[in-house]
Amino acid sequence: MKKYAIASVTSMGLRITPQDRMAVQNSNLFYLQATSAESNVLNVASSLGSECLVLTKFVEGSPMADLIKRQLRARNIRFEGKDVPQGGPWGYRHQFNIADSGFGLRAPRVWNDRAGEIGRTLSADDFDLDRIFGEEGVGIFHLSGLIAAMSEETTKCCLEIAKKAKQYGTLVSFDLNYRATFWKGREEELSKTFHEIASVADILVGNEEDFQLCLGFPGPEAGGKELSSKIERFQAMIDQVREKYPQARAYATTLRQVVSANEHLWGAILWADGAWYIEEPRPIQVMDRIGGGDGFSGGLLYGVLKDWTPDKWLQFGWATGVLAASSLNDYAEPADEKQVWDIYKGNARVQR
Repeated sequence: MKKYAIASVTSMGLRITPQDRMAVQNSNLFYLQATSAESNVLNVASSLGSECLVLTKFVEGSPMADLIKRQLRARNIRFEGKDVPQGGPWGYRHQFNIADSGFGLRAPRVWNDRAGEIGRTLSADDFDLDRIFGEEGVGIFHLSGLIAAMSEETTKCCLEIAKKAKQYGTLVSFDLNYRATFWKGREEELSKTFHEIASVADILVGNEEDFQLCLGFPGPEAGGKELSSKIERFQAMIDQVREKYPQARAYATTLRQVVSANEHLWGAILWADGAWYIEEPRPIQVMDRIGGGDGFSGGLLYGVLKDWTPDKWLQFGWATGVLAASSLNDYAEPADEKQVWDIYKGNARVQR
């Protein structure tokens, strides 16, 4: 019996969002939450009773670090990580993600403020990996391209932990999550490391552009902009990817077309165990789009952990992505599995 359903290495930070869907520049009331792409993925399994773990780092004595720890505990997510002295007012800190939700045809805007981020110093040596993966046990180790590309230290850290997880038979999930600002000036180094991580991954998540920019695939001929062609192009891309990374059991991506900040067409596609599974895009109402992709990944991984059939992985992931988009928090926090399946079925009738 494994102690942790899912574990991930991450740099925890804080997100501040204007209330009432106002824009950042003309608001004076903000909602504060602890956040990271990787911990958001864990939140589906943790909300449904599975113990999860983040490997991270904190600023010693920081009230923001204390807030992060308290919120992780409330979300049933355990954490391990060193407390590092701040080093004075201009030393280390936890990053801020400043974002609004948009409204109608006013698009959401995101501003990352990450100077001095403590998570950039993460190292595999910070953790007792033989105990975590060998003695306690982890079902899935999840990695995001955001933390893998954050700094030279985190790049090395992610690769070493992925290899250690694989050594102990833990499944490895890798969401490529390409960000041009993270890759600038490090393209050759990151391309090599992302290839090494992808070579041990059992589950690869990313859109067509992620596979092209992170792993160097040329991609198929671009078709039209309609979603049906996106599906076809992704399938053609994965045909190439499977030849290079045949060890992977599954490849997945979401499909999103923005009608307005309040309404999207939301779908998903999965190749797993030799077959394609497609959730055709359908309209969903959006409260805050940030975290929808992480919600999808969290639901997909939950289905893998429950040993469901791949069609159920995709359906559950589609619905947990919707759940994240229906919340001001940037993670999905289902009350129970029934709530998720009701979302998938389109059943919004009152539950008494």
